[in-house]
Amino acid sequence: MKIWLDGGLRDADAARVSALDHGLTVGDGIFETVQAVHGKPFALTRHLDRLTRSARGLGLPDPDHDEVRRACAAVLDAEPMALGRLRITYTGGLGPLGSDRGEHPPTLLVALGESTRRPDSTAVITVPWTRNERGALVGLKTTSYAENVVALARARQQGASEALFANTVGRLCEGTGSNVFVVLDGELHTPPLSSGCLAGITRALTVEWTGARESDLPFDVLERAEEVFLTSSLRDIQAVHRVDGRELPGAPGPVTAKAMRIFDERSGADLDP
Repeated sequence: MKIWLDGGLRDADAARVSALDHGLTVGDGIFETVQAVHGKPFALTRHLDRLTRSARGLGLPDPDHDEVRRACAAVLDAEPMALGRLRITYTGGLGPLGSDRGEHPPTLLVALGESTRRPDSTAVITVPWTRNERGALVGLKTTSYAENVVALARARQQGASEALFANTVGRLCEGTGSNVFVVLDGELHTPPLSSGCLAGITRALTVEWTGARESDLPFDVLERAEEVFLTSSLRDIQAVHRVDGRELPGAPGPVTAKAMRIFDERSGADLDP
């Protein structure tokens, strides 16, 4: 495996980040996960734009898009595979052992791992912890992912692949690494960004391509929704057949199945929509 680190390709066992990197010591970093199909990244421009928004939200320098594109291309060329997970990580760089930043430049790391196509449907659980829709990191894709690790571990223990959060006022928000859509009376809805959810790339494309409505939804909508599905860069659109103990027979349902077809057609026709 080859990894791009601070300007060039390195063997995986030689790619070393300092123990004093602020991304390691205090989670001062951002990242993007990009699906790569036969060596080509999907929606890379949108991912780079979000990387910049996240950097600005943390007060990091804007990432050099040309450098990140070169890094992605180099890693993809070095590791040919049919379906891959391209991970772009951008941190505060060397810093003191505390929240204050140092004066060193950011660290840029790009790595690639092999991926497999997800099943057409999955199970999810709800968790008692909340997303803070008014927090300093709302809308930013940061490396501060520990609460997602905890929630996802609980999901795995219960035979599910994702955990869904409400926000602090009891509204439906998002999953640990996905956005959520529900069907009510035959209409497709997803929480608005004001709920505190991440502005997912696949979420945005799904809204654009299907006409889904952004709606402020109570968390218990999951108890009565006719259909539920998740979106993310690696899932694309994935139906949900169980929420906690509630089965949704026949998943993917007709609205979800149509959304899946539209997404497959549109994404296949344009790798950088």
